[in-house]
Amino acid sequence: MVELKTYTREEVSRHAAEEDIWIIIDTDVYNMSVFIDMHPGGAFPILEYAGKDATEAFYGLHRQEVLLKYKRYKIGTLADETPQIKIRQHGDNSTVPYAEMSAFMGYKSPYYNDSHFRYQAALRKICDELKAEAQECDSAGDRPSDEFVKKLAAHHLLAAHVGPGPWLHGLMLPGNVPGTEFDYFHDMITHQEFARWGAPGLVAGITGGMTISLPTVLNYGKPELKAELVPLLLSGEKRMSLAITEPYTGSDVASIRTVAKKVEGGYVVNGVKKWITTGRFAHYFATAVRTEKGISMLLIERQEGVETKPIKTSYSQSAGTAYVTFENVFVPDANLLGIEHQGFRVVLSNFNHERFMLIAQPVAVSRNAVEECFKWAMQRKVFGKPLIDQPVIRNKLAKMIAGVESCQTWTENIAYQMNHMKYAEQADKLAGPIALLKFHATRMMHDVSDEACQIFGGRALTKTGMGKYIEDLQRTYKFNAILGGSEEIMADLGVRQAMKKFPADARL
Repeated sequence: MVELKTYTREEVSRHAAEEDIWIIIDTDVYNMSVFIDMHPGGAFPILEYAGKDATEAFYGLHRQEVLLKYKRYKIGTLADETPQIKIRQHGDNSTVPYAEMSAFMGYKSPYYNDSHFRYQAALRKICDELKAEAQECDSAGDRPSDEFVKKLAAHHLLAAHVGPGPWLHGLMLPGNVPGTEFDYFHDMITHQEFARWGAPGLVAGITGGMTISLPTVLNYGKPELKAELVPLLLSGEKRMSLAITEPYTGSDVASIRTVAKKVEGGYVVNGVKKWITTGRFAHYFATAVRTEKGISMLLIERQEGVETKPIKTSYSQSAGTAYVTFENVFVPDANLLGIEHQGFRVVLSNFNHERFMLIAQPVAVSRNAVEECFKWAMQRKVFGKPLIDQPVIRNKLAKMIAGVESCQTWTENIAYQMNHMKYAEQADKLAGPIALLKFHATRMMHDVSDEACQIFGGRALTKTGMGKYIEDLQRTYKFNAILGGSEEIMADLGVRQAMKKFPADARL
């Protein structure tokens, strides 16, 4: 390891030959003599700043994380000079305006208590430490490794993704938060912190399928089935997905064609499912089937007759999106979820929480885009002055910030309602507002993605470098607008739910 020393600017200036190049970034001194031949951008950009201060040029071309990646080339610091730029460390909250929820930037809030702050701080550090590994897997399109999944399970973060409930009781979550205290604000924080990875395919592959499928077992599975299955899934030993959508039908669950024929001791299932998140990796499928008198839900274990094929989507292949076929698959009676022919109740039971998750994620991703754009506009020089000096850029930022903050505020209101309502009241009062908020959040995400792309320009179209998070947002934001109920259906559902409560005596 190189021993760091202190240097004067005059000393650094003496190292300006092609075979002996030092540069300054902020107050740190780097020896580029060896790295110059490996520099992806060629030798010229480094030679241009040999022996000089390259701070402004560096931050016009590279993300700060590059400094951490190549910290081995740092040989010292400038004597008697104070750093002007903070190097973000794992676990740090941002100090950029609007880059964090207002309660986490010193503003007052009626919603959050100490456990929420402790949880967010601990979870941010965990996610930051795993971020590089997550992004590498997502970029490569690899199956999330068992080791990686078990790292999350060790912190009980697979269980946390399922939301508040008895499955968390007896567990101690990050920040020393007892599972009995875990509420829908902790739940929202969970989904938002993972969304900050900028690896939506990986997150879907690890937690997406499980979060929307496991509740069918937790709430409708027979005690023996739960006792066997739940520990395997929450420990990361096994994986699970929800298999409802088919090539023929999406939101219209009543039109599914996968058939389960009753036989002695169980059912024989034949049919196909499509766009099944985590399906490529799943050991179990919570599957909607057509039985003699209606729709039923069965838990189908991967076995002979179950085949999964990858579907390439805008997401990373790490999402495990699959086409699933069932050919003469036997499912025992013990794997019936809920009551035969009453599977709609099982299908609908987790929609509010699924949509709450699909709201929290785009708000966090859009907030991250606000921070990225704000930083870029402040440091990018165009025609000799910062990009932020352009009124049109400030207007774009204003629209993005207003959209994110309005969605965050509504999300917090919904979380508060969920914390103070039993399931039946949630189903009665919140299905409509949650649907409308999901519609609002994904429309907001569309607008933020568009504005962010214009602010970053060509960099927003490349998968690496300064605009990599914006490129990922551009490529994947539509998933939230379709999964869990499309925008059009959400908008219509929200208004139809309001119509049911429209007072009969109301007139203009």
